[in-house]
Amino acid sequence: MLSLDALNISEPAEQSVDEELLRRVGEGSQEAFKQLYEKTDRTLYGYILSILRNPHDAEEVMQETYMKIWTSAAGYQSQGKPLAWIFTIARNLCYMKFREQKHQSDVELDQLNGTEAGEFCPQIENAADKLVLKAALEALKEEERQIVLLKNSSGLKHREIAEALGMPLATVLSKYNRAMKKLEQYLREE
Repeated sequence: MLSLDALNISEPAEQSVDEELLRRVGEGSQEAFKQLYEKTDRTLYGYILSILRNPHDAEEVMQETYMKIWTSAAGYQSQGKPLAWIFTIARNLCYMKFREQKHQSDVELDQLNGTEAGEFCPQIENAADKLVLKAALEALKEEERQIVLLKNSSGLKHREIAEALGMPLATVLSKYNRAMKKLEQYLREE
């Protein structure tokens, strides 16, 4: 897993989150919170999805992240990188989600009881599809997976991804193309 320092996050100009905006959120400004959400929602969702790899869980953690931002913004200590602070909150909530899921199983045995052999079982079929997709994504390096998910799930442009991850545009483009070829090859073999 890449650390935020390794990502060298720099904020895109159009998604810039300044300390003043965060200060206003800390003072309870709903308008400032709305602006913060509009500037960060796509990037934050893509980041969370790149960690959790499950859209439903990513949406849930994203909501929790914004609730935490709303309740914690007043205590934000100026570090010059508000987006890094937001990503840290999101990452910590992702890890909490992993710990929570460790104690639960994906498919409860009770859901499978009563299913006759040959009967349609959507839980198993959905789980199989998810396993194939997860395995395909696991074939990618962490940076490649983040770039693919930020591009395809968040709808970010390559330039925006490059700025958010602190990478040159050419690097993002080559990693994205390489990752897509890997995914295509993996899925063809499956």
